[in-house]
Amino acid sequence: MMDIPLRLLAWAVHLTVFGLLAMAVVTVLREDQVGIAAGGVLLGALYAAGPSAEGRPVAGPVWLGAVTALWLVLAVVSAPFVWPAFPLLYAFVRVLPLWLAMFGVGAVTSAAVLAAAWHAGELTVPLVVGPALAAVVVTLLALACRSMREHAGLAGRERPAPPVTP
Repeated sequence: MMDIPLRLLAWAVHLTVFGLLAMAVVTVLREDQVGIAAGGVLLGALYAAGPSAEGRPVAGPVWLGAVTALWLVLAVVSAPFVWPAFPLLYAFVRVLPLWLAMFGVGAVTSAAVLAAAWHAGELTVPLVVGPALAAVVVTLLALACRSMREHAGLAGRERPAPPVTP
């Protein structure tokens, strides 16, 4: 029964990623930046491949590295692509061991702050505090989900065994 809220949350994260990517693509298309928009569509397609890689010891981290690298390039070249980083943080906690996930969350959050400051032309308190708070909330939510999944026996996509009745 606990997997229903976890599935709903996963769908909410996916919809958030695709919503933020769609807004970024539309924004850059309005500025006639077709190449950057194509990169955004590619990022969406690459992100969509994630569930097939998740839970696989090599494919998951490789997928996450590719998504992160493409996101970083897009975030540097166009401000609207900075914000899809935050739902991607959820993937770090889902895919990587905890110690590496925390490193990744810190690195991506720092990159998002720096990219946003680069595009704004200055580093301001809201550009630091906003992403930092978002990263904390996303990370805590992902950790809570990880704990619920492990408690329910859903880690690694396996289903809990049915109860044995005499």
